[in-house]
Amino acid sequence: MPDCLIAETAEQSLPVHAVSPATLDAYLAGPGAAAAEWIAAAGFKASAGAVLVGPGADGRRAFVLLGLGDAADRPPLIAGALATSLPVGTYRLESGFDDPAMATLAFALGAYRFTRYRAGEPGPRLVVPAGIDAARIARIADGVTLTRDLVNTAANDMGPAELADATAELAGRHGATVSVTSGEALADGFPMIHAVGAAAVPARVPRLIDLHWGDPAAPKVTLVGKGVCFDTGGLDLKPSSGMLLMKKDMGGAANVLGLAHMVMDAGLPVRLRVLIPAVENAVSGAAFRPGDVLRSRKGLTVEIGNTDAEGRLVLADALALAGEESPELLFDMATLTGAARVALGPEVPPVYTPDDTLAADVARHAVIAGDPVWRMPLWSPYGSMLDSKIADINNAAATPFAGSITAALFLARFVPDGLSWLHADIFAWTPSAKPGRPEGGEAHAIRALYSLLDERYAS
Repeated sequence: MPDCLIAETAEQSLPVHAVSPATLDAYLAGPGAAAAEWIAAAGFKASAGAVLVGPGADGRRAFVLLGLGDAADRPPLIAGALATSLPVGTYRLESGFDDPAMATLAFALGAYRFTRYRAGEPGPRLVVPAGIDAARIARIADGVTLTRDLVNTAANDMGPAELADATAELAGRHGATVSVTSGEALADGFPMIHAVGAAAVPARVPRLIDLHWGDPAAPKVTLVGKGVCFDTGGLDLKPSSGMLLMKKDMGGAANVLGLAHMVMDAGLPVRLRVLIPAVENAVSGAAFRPGDVLRSRKGLTVEIGNTDAEGRLVLADALALAGEESPELLFDMATLTGAARVALGPEVPPVYTPDDTLAADVARHAVIAGDPVWRMPLWSPYGSMLDSKIADINNAAATPFAGSITAALFLARFVPDGLSWLHADIFAWTPSAKPGRPEGGEAHAIRALYSLLDERYAS
């Protein structure tokens, strides 16, 4: 269980009351009557994320108020504000929480600190409410922590080799197996992974990481995560400002590993496979070039319109491999396009799928898990934007329009028809702190996807 959560405590814990502007008066007339004058003097209006620690008759801390704000615009992880606003101490959820399990998870997610390079400070702790599934909360929080830690790690400490090591460590915890294809061994079976990673050799040899777990006879669920450990843009070089966050370009890989932890820790009855093409998109004499034509694992030829559209190339080879065994579900996650952020911002990742039933299930579980996603169209007429005069397809459209859609359409060319497939174009980063979401590396959509998998298979 995360250190910020405790199952029980001998020391006295302070009660936390959640109130909205609509319920504040009732609280002040009831449980908060004794402190009503003090609360009013403090100017507490129950705005979203506001936290007030109030005194008792002896002047010591006696209670906490959490402002919920108006229901219409309330963040789903609003209780995460407690983890960053409360002084060190032990607290318990007392009243006003419609979903104590979600509030507890939000507290755990908000308490996250990245401590690899700098020691963390002690924080508040929360008593896990009775009657909720503490193991489930711990598993989800641990998966999110794994994702955040991987994304936050500096690129000099998180290359293809280190990403393979992190996968092997996770596999060891859950009895999974991992195989790795690397370097020149990629040239025949995974030529686009080989081409994208060639410029970083010998310092950072590209890899295809392949994790297997579960009963081989169980329903097959395959996760594919983009593992570009740093992206210079290649010969279509990014400006320096565009490289500042490129350590997070392996955020797709980090997210599928966080999701894999949840699945394996829960013991879901599936045959899980995780595929991570791990590369660094560097610049050297071995770099692939604009105008090159690459042959993919699927056999399609790809003209390179832009070397900074490399993530879809490595994903294409991995998706082709995944499709060869026709899994029941295939999810891929990638920090793929800036266009997705322009369309939906940093908090709501677009998802693409040809499967209407899957889309509806994902949307429903996004609400259940408080983990937003938004379905975008696989609008096939835009596929012509990827036409090439000399190859089967171009990796980049000649127009700036519909960049996230055309990227998804590119990937769709490498997924077998009829497969239940979903692509998530994630940001993997929180640019400014929100309740339950500290600034830095972020898990996007994996809580929703785990909720879906848990319902579909554990039930």
